[in-house]
Amino acid sequence: MSAPAEAPTEARKSAKADHHPAPVFIAALDVGTTCVRCFVMDEKCEVRGSAADAVKLLNPQPGFFEIEPEALWLKIVTVINEAVKGEANFYYFSKQTFELCSLSAANLKPEDVTCLTISTQRCTFLTWDHRSGEYYHNFITWKDVRADDFVEQWNSGWTKRLLNGFSYALFLLTRQARFLAASVLKLMNGQVMPRLLYETMRNKRLSQALNQNKARVELLDSWILYKLRSGNGQKPEVEHITDVSSSTATGLYDPFTLSWSPLMSWLFGLDPKILPRVVDNSYKDYGQVHPSALGPAWSRTSIPIAASVSDQTAAMWGSQCFVKNDVKITMGTGAFLNLITGSKCHAALTGIYPLVAWQMHNKPIYCIEGASHDFGTVVTWAQSCELFENPSQTSDIAESVTDTNGVFFMPAFSGLGPPVNDYRSATGFIGLTPSTTKAHMVRALLESIVFRLVQLIEAAEQETSQKLEIIRVDGGVSRNDFVCQFLADLSQLQVERAENAESSIMGATFMAGINQGIWSGVEDLKRFRRVERVFKPRLKVYEHIAARMDKWSRAIARFSDWY
Repeated sequence: MSAPAEAPTEARKSAKADHHPAPVFIAALDVGTTCVRCFVMDEKCEVRGSAADAVKLLNPQPGFFEIEPEALWLKIVTVINEAVKGEANFYYFSKQTFELCSLSAANLKPEDVTCLTISTQRCTFLTWDHRSGEYYHNFITWKDVRADDFVEQWNSGWTKRLLNGFSYALFLLTRQARFLAASVLKLMNGQVMPRLLYETMRNKRLSQALNQNKARVELLDSWILYKLRSGNGQKPEVEHITDVSSSTATGLYDPFTLSWSPLMSWLFGLDPKILPRVVDNSYKDYGQVHPSALGPAWSRTSIPIAASVSDQTAAMWGSQCFVKNDVKITMGTGAFLNLITGSKCHAALTGIYPLVAWQMHNKPIYCIEGASHDFGTVVTWAQSCELFENPSQTSDIAESVTDTNGVFFMPAFSGLGPPVNDYRSATGFIGLTPSTTKAHMVRALLESIVFRLVQLIEAAEQETSQKLEIIRVDGGVSRNDFVCQFLADLSQLQVERAENAESSIMGATFMAGINQGIWSGVEDLKRFRRVERVFKPRLKVYEHIAARMDKWSRAIARFSDWY
């Protein structure tokens, strides 16, 4: 899986000849749902500088979640400059404490940067005319549910039923896994496909531009790559590309054939020419950051773009999940379980979906993924309702009571994903009495998000016929001791938490380092894995909390099909 080292630059050749290797400074950019961050890492994977800024998420109407692209680009340029050079006071909105935290800059010159690496949220997209710079709409994020009616209509229609039935018949004849996967195919709001179709049907400017062959689709990574490589549009004919880990979850990509799906194009009439070309994660032709892309201070630089990778793949690498049956759970705005299934694509049937985890040198590694889209979202909502002042307090609040006093919470602002698969479920508390306190409600809220994780774990074990032993967790909510211990107790699995919660930053750094020849392969990365704590399951409490989960599971029916 490791990539061969690229030919060193002349400066590095000279340094090696003098037996004084040039220092390594990898600028790792992470563009997430809530913030934009840049960390400068050295060859020991130690942070030399960092900066971040909050992403302004627009909510123009219920269910719509957007990001204004040029405002986002300005934040990207700012945090890269601040992390590297440090010319202004800068603050970071911490995922761990939800407080503003000051960050330190690396105090480097732009020419000191060895390479740039990028990690981005998946399934956030826009359409535009890249030549004129005209946007037909803002970035539509993965949390957006504007196409929910269309998704529901299509999933309950005869086209889907016929497609599923025909695919299952083909599976019985051929025993090919891709037909088994197609037998349970459905649209999901988190995919690009339904939201893109929604815009093509309702956005007149976009429809006209498509007819005139002016519009194209940008995933977040392909747009950032374009802006960096073209000098913010000065060189508009740079390659239109996206990496495989960003394309795989769009609903437009077939992980079995490793290509944009002709079936999706045929079913929905989308021209694949408007989509970026998919490249693997060891791609050698990302090129350099254009000297004018990041401001005047970079005018004499030629910084290689060493890697581009989706946030969940970066988190897998950051958690050092490299081999079959390794599993990580990212606990951020949403919770994402990824279990490595190896070199063959697994046809999942429970609502968990198969993805290309990454692809190096044309050799794909696959995973299955299950998501609970309301995780950190639930915590921030509860904070806005004044159940607590700061999310960092919730672990102690939950521990202050022995149980929830019969209160349960259903975390379903975006519906309930696999294995429940009820996207019309309601959110709410049930079992409230006059004796209920805020502490009971906070504990019920934290227990509920763990219940959803255990559902995903059980579904993953069912899909793979494997009993897991250890789960690696990352993301802001993973710093909550109550959540991690409750997860260990209920799943009866060890829960391993790293010292560095920034797994996507670490993973993007690892991939860039291997692509640049800084490290020889994944074995070389193991020395950077530092475990802060392992939460071990307590058998004595299992029966009691398993009974609570059983009762919570029965409560799902009370909230089901509400909308």
